Amino acid sequence: MEEFVHVSVLLDETIEGLRIRPEGIYVDGTLGGGGHSSQIAKRLTTGRLIGIDQDADAIRAAGDRLAEYKDRVTVVRSNYESMNDILDTLQIGRVDGILLDLGVSSFQLDTAERGFSYMEDAPLDMRMDDRMERTAADIVNDYTEDRLYRVIRDYGEDSFAKNIAKHIVRAREEKPIRTTLELAEIIKEAIPARVRRTGGHPAKQTFQAIRIELNRELEVLSNSIDGMIRRLTPGGRLCIITFHSLEDRIVKQSFRKNESPCICPPEFPVCMCNRRSLGTVITKKPILPSEEETERNRRAKSAKLRIFERNEEPVGDW
Repeated sequence: MEEFVHVSVLLDETIEGLRIRPEGIYVDGTLGGGGHSSQIAKRLTTGRLIGIDQDADAIRAAGDRLAEYKDRVTVVRSNYESMNDILDTLQIGRVDGILLDLGVSSFQLDTAERGFSYMEDAPLDMRMDDRMERTAADIVNDYTEDRLYRVIRDYGEDSFAKNIAKHIVRAREEKPIRTTLELAEIIKEAIPARVRRTGGHPAKQTFQAIRIELNRELEVLSNSIDGMIRRLTPGGRLCIITFHSLEDRIVKQSFRKNESPCICPPEFPVCMCNRRSLGTVITKKPILPSEEETERNRRAKSAKLRIFERNEEPVGDW
């Protein structure tokens, strides 16, 4: 296996945002290579860090990187959507901070055989968890044309989604589409030459869409944020780093809903729905990487960090 290399984005800003206490309990829901986690663990004394990732390569790499902190770190191979179950199993109640660094890792993109890249030929895989049975090839070859169109339109935000779906279906009638470069070439043919000359790689948005669909990325994120906020101690913080507008929109709206959950009509003089705020959005505008960081790591360019802080006095059952 190649060395798992992933440059942690917005590292200093995230560590500062978590406000780590030496005796606190923290969760890194997207462990990756352990970059963020190692900086959390080194700041702990009697505290504890739970690191979660569904990628076997990430688990191995992070395990090595965090070995010197093994007295305060627990690594679990799973999806962060199971965070509450994992914490229950470990007999951990509330936690002082949670981190999510979303999207695909540099290692996953750069390891051709994982099938995430449209730049090198490999089987159409794209699984973040290789225990999954379904791969990207199943989506490309089995989805109806309309379903493919909706996936590419909604998750790739590609204005040529309908034509791309049509070209995919036409190509697979001749033979199944099995590799990344096969798919990339089909997508390229579906996009007008004038657009290909002025835009980025024509396959980027469709590959993103298929990856998100396969790994249920937006569904998992949408279903997890409320539970994470309720798991925080008073004053605890949830830090989420996103890399595209679809993720960021979910985080922004979820944070806003937990800060101001009242659904009463504006004309009501007092709140009647009894929905109480669970905390405060610390980042009214997202924290962006510095020019120096984006020059050093081009993949940081689209990163945004948003932070939510739990109420000092929790209201209701969590």
